[in-house]
Amino acid sequence: MVDILHRIGVTSSPDDVYTALTTVDGLAGWWTEDTEGDGGNVGGVLRFRFEPGGFDMKVRKLQPAELVLWEVVDGPEEWIGTQIRFELKQEDGFTIVLFRHEGWKEPVEFMYHCSTKWATFLMSLKKLIETDKGEPAPHDVKISNWH
Repeated sequence: MVDILHRIGVTSSPDDVYTALTTVDGLAGWWTEDTEGDGGNVGGVLRFRFEPGGFDMKVRKLQPAELVLWEVVDGPEEWIGTQIRFELKQEDGFTIVLFRHEGWKEPVEFMYHCSTKWATFLMSLKKLIETDKGEPAPHDVKISNWH
């Protein structure tokens, strides 16, 4: 198993970052405008749609201002059963987001693409919280024919 790992610092409170990770409005502000579902309750399902397809995530664990954990229950074959983890901690005036997309079976080319896209969307999360304007799909950076 292999994982995608990223770390960003956001000049805001862990509560603000947690809200952006658990509410439909927050998620639509940094990942994709086409977001619906229940991200604030364990067992809830979030539906994220993009131009080439989408993902459904089941909320597996929530610890306010500390942790958000989803399991991919629908989407591309490579994503099914993987987990998306956001760990939050305060450090020197920043909320540090430790991101993991964990449980990939092997490092296929699509994983390389997804790693780059996760980085751009995490920067969108930072921008949303710090400036009130993220760059969610369809306004995100297109990096290939996979978007």
